[in-house]
Amino acid sequence: MSESSGEAVAAVVASATEAATEAAAGGWRRATGIAGVAIGVVAAGAAAGVAIERLTVGRGMRRKARLALDSAGPYGGLRGTPGKAYAEDGTELYYEVDDPDPETEADRAPRRRRLFGRKAPAPVTVVFSHGYCLNQDSWHFQRAAIRGVVRTVYWDQRSHGRSGRGVAQTRDDLPVSIEELGRDLKAVIDAAAPEGPIVLVGHSMGGMTVMALADAFPELIRERVVAVALVGTSSGRLGEVNFGLPVAGVNAVRRVLPGVLKALGQRAELVERGRRATADLFAGIIKRYSFASRDVDPAVARFAERMIESTPIDVVAEYYPAFNDHDKTEALAHFAGLPVLVLAGVRDLVTPSEHSEAIAGLLPDAELVLVPDAGHLVMLEHPELVTDRLAGLLARAGAVPAAATVDGYGSTSSSPGPG
Repeated sequence: MSESSGEAVAAVVASATEAATEAAAGGWRRATGIAGVAIGVVAAGAAAGVAIERLTVGRGMRRKARLALDSAGPYGGLRGTPGKAYAEDGTELYYEVDDPDPETEADRAPRRRRLFGRKAPAPVTVVFSHGYCLNQDSWHFQRAAIRGVVRTVYWDQRSHGRSGRGVAQTRDDLPVSIEELGRDLKAVIDAAAPEGPIVLVGHSMGGMTVMALADAFPELIRERVVAVALVGTSSGRLGEVNFGLPVAGVNAVRRVLPGVLKALGQRAELVERGRRATADLFAGIIKRYSFASRDVDPAVARFAERMIESTPIDVVAEYYPAFNDHDKTEALAHFAGLPVLVLAGVRDLVTPSEHSEAIAGLLPDAELVLVPDAGHLVMLEHPELVTDRLAGLLARAGAVPAAATVDGYGSTSSSPGPG
C-alpha cells in the first residue's frame, strides 16, 4: 500500500473515532455520514479502513446502473422447500431443502453424468453454512450446479437473511459466540436432516460454525458426518489479520473499532441512513475485500453488495467480538479420518489463505486447494472450480461413484447465470 493510501487509512480511522465521540455527545446527525463509511468497512468483512479513489460518474447514473444490475442479475433467486428450526434461546432459524425429484429423473440424467457419473448418488444430505454479513444465497452457483442431484440444505445464520433476530441478543443483551452458532447448526440438522449421512460445507464464519458443531457434538461427527468442506475460513488467531493494511493502521483500528461499533449499533436507524448515503464508497470497499479478479461480472459484484448491505448495523456490531474470541483449533481433530476439502483464495484479505494452510497442516489427509487470483468470496468469484472440488469431495466420501469436472454450471461471465 502506498504512503498516500496509508495516510487515507489513518484518516478513516480518525473519522471513525470522531464519529463515536460525537455519538456519545449526542451529535448523531453530524456523525452519521462518517459512521456510514466505517460501517461499510466492517460489513465488508474487514475491520479496517481503505482508501478509495473518487468516483467520476454522476450519482444518478450510478444509481441507474445498480438498478439495471439488480434486474439483470438472477443471482440468489433459487428457492427450495422452506423450513424452520429453533435455537436453544428460541431464535427462529430459516432453512431451505432441495430434494432430488424422482419425477424428473430422465431430465436430470445428463447433469448427473456430468457431475458424478451414471449411477444415482447415495442418500446423503449436504448442509451449507454461509459467512458473516451474507446469507444462504451466497452459495447460488453451487446450488445451481448440484440442484436435483443430491439432497441439500441451505440455512441463514441467526440475524442474517430470513432467520429471526437472535433472541439472546435482543432480549438478554448477550453477545453472539461461535459456540452458539454451532448449536444453531445442530438445531437445523435436527430439523432438516434428522437421519442419514451428512456432508458439512462452511464458508468463513460458516466454517467456524462447523468447527463449533464438532467441538460441541463430536458424536454427531463420528456417527453421521461423512465429509467436510472448509472454504475461506480460520480455526483461530483472527486478531492477527492485518486486512492488507499497514501495521499502524491496523493497530489504530483495533483500538477504536469495538467502541465505534458499540456506539453505532445503539443508533442503527441513523447510521443506516449514513450507510446509504455512502453507497458508492461502500461498493468499492466490498469489491476490494470480496474479490481479487479484475474481470468479475459486475452483476455478481452487485449481488454480493446486496447481501452485505442487507445486514443491519446492530447485527454487524454484535457479531464482531466473536471473531477475536474464536479458537477451534483443537476441534479440528474430530475431522481426522474424514474426507476434508480445505479451499481458499490466495488473495483473501479477510481470512488469509495461511489460515487454511494451518488447518490443512493439522489434517494431513485433507485436500488443500489454494486458488490464485481469488479473494474472500471465492465461491462467487471462481464458482466452477469450487463446485468441481465439492463434487470431488462427495466422490471421496463415497456419496457418488465418480466425479467429473463441472461444465456449464456456475459461470460468472457477463451472460446471465442460472436462475
